Amino acid sequence: MILPVHLGNISAMIPHISNKTAVIHHELHLNYTLSGTGDIALLFVHGAFLDETYWNAQVDYFSSSYQVITLDLAGHGKSGCNRTNWSIEQFGQDVIALLKVLQLKQVILIGHSMGADAILEAAILYPQPVIGFIAIDAFKHVGQPLPDAYQKQAEEITQKLQTEFADTLEAYARMALLTSETKPAITERIVQAYRNAYEPMAVESITESFDYYQRERELLQRMILKLYLINVDYMATEQSALDQYAAGSYELLSLHGTSHFPMIENPKELNDRLGEAITSITKNKNNEQVSAFFEDHDDSHT
Repeated sequence: MILPVHLGNISAMIPHISNKTAVIHHELHLNYTLSGTGDIALLFVHGAFLDETYWNAQVDYFSSSYQVITLDLAGHGKSGCNRTNWSIEQFGQDVIALLKVLQLKQVILIGHSMGADAILEAAILYPQPVIGFIAIDAFKHVGQPLPDAYQKQAEEITQKLQTEFADTLEAYARMALLTSETKPAITERIVQAYRNAYEPMAVESITESFDYYQRERELLQRMILKLYLINVDYMATEQSALDQYAAGSYELLSLHGTSHFPMIENPKELNDRLGEAITSITKNKNNEQVSAFFEDHDDSHT
């Protein structure tokens, strides 16, 4: 089902459960999936060069009591590529378009890596339906320019993407996002995703990400909601920067792992941390849906 979407002029037929559908945002096809029902919606946004299937374990776990929405960002998965602007700000506008077409009233935004920046854009520019914000393995050096040594590496990566695209992205993934302890199957899945990324999107978005820190800092200082961070301990989180820039306060929930991808490396542990954050977000709302969900899942956590 194709839904016509224009910011400020939206019409749609909204499916209720487990229905694959799509929107058109600025003439570009965006693929998303709805699963489950509930007063509170959980919108999951994947990181760079991945797709909505990376959230399968979270969809299976949370859709029994929540409306769960997963999205392929433009240029990823089954979404369209007919665009010339591949900025993080534009990815944020895609998230906003989906929030509007679904006419969500209470949504918790959940974003991984670059997806966390996309939902940050959405939370600041369209805050009305957003009741919670959860970032996964993101904002580890928030609002900070790259150190000089890493700046040189970033410049080399940017240059090599023009001539050795797939090899450069693979090297970047292995250097920054995976470790020698990461299981081979996970390493291979990530390497292939990076090597096969849509080149115009990947070149622009990864290049922009090296300099996005100023925009990130600005938006975080405007954030009213508490920031929940679920970060993997394979790389440390610089909390002094969070203390400085997270205006709405933050809570860091640490997760043990060997890579940047806990949704496929440690899905049960990630679900536990997500459950903690969702409970905290909703505890002041006296929401019976939330209480019932976690009572029903107590046995699965033991």
